[in-house]
Amino acid sequence: MAAAHRPGNELGQRIQAVRRFNRFYTRQIGVLQQGLLNSSLSLTEIRVLYELAHREKPTATELFKELGLDPGYLSRILHAFQKRGWIRRESSQDDARRSFLSLTKQGRSVFDPLDARSNQEVAGMLSVLAPSGQSRLLEAMQAIESALSSETPGKAPYLLRTHQPGDIGWVVYRHGVLYSQEWGYDERFEALVARIVAQFVERYNPQRERCWIAEKDGERVGSVFLVSKSKQTAKLRLLLVEPSARGLGIGKRLVDECIRFARQARYKKIVLWTQSELTAARSIYEKAGFRLVREEPHSSWSRDDLVAETWELRF
Repeated sequence: MAAAHRPGNELGQRIQAVRRFNRFYTRQIGVLQQGLLNSSLSLTEIRVLYELAHREKPTATELFKELGLDPGYLSRILHAFQKRGWIRRESSQDDARRSFLSLTKQGRSVFDPLDARSNQEVAGMLSVLAPSGQSRLLEAMQAIESALSSETPGKAPYLLRTHQPGDIGWVVYRHGVLYSQEWGYDERFEALVARIVAQFVERYNPQRERCWIAEKDGERVGSVFLVSKSKQTAKLRLLLVEPSARGLGIGKRLVDECIRFARQARYKKIVLWTQSELTAARSIYEKAGFRLVREEPHSSWSRDDLVAETWELRF
């Protein structure tokens, strides 16, 4: 009779495999410790601090939706933080019932050492792996995240990963082909892309820079780069999505990854340079919070009717 209550053999094996991975990873990152990162705080409390540190004055409702916490539980955490002087509340001018949350200087002094300690622990975990092993680990994490967080049921899944051998040449090639077919740019545009990616590879700083490649059904379908322009400014470059993969939200996801990484790297601003006719990309930038700060007509790549635009996003 007991066997009747057990899942099928294949499903049962998959369930046990997932549970085994969960047990392994919670041990790996120390979730079962009474105080995470050698602190008196729980995982949930540190996650709330993290969101407060990396969001621009969120509301409690936004935190609730992002973290999936019970509203009452989240309210108690926020109340305790406020009592300790870690957060401040600012009433909305449009709706007095809403208040915006942010870390105080004291709250930041609590979070920053925890954040640094977390980075050190992850760096220690990665340091025992060769670069190829690190890439495989990150790709596996991206695959898990993509599989479990699909926001658009019924649409083909895709995954994002960091660059690997062969990707840089693909970025140059596809930019050359697509911008020639769709916008009439000549080979000088492809040469510009080649210079950009060559500089990225030669000066690559993984703590401050990143390339993401989007894959769908095992094929490359998109790319974006975030590079360091200065200590406080990052530059978003070479956003591309293949025609076959447009409409899946890949462009938005690539830009969101750049913004998330830039916040974690403590940049104060992201800038980008684009053309006024690239309306799909411009729409993504605008919806992400970028604002147009400069326009300049120019003649380039066999076109004499171009208007270059500079956009920026401040944190």
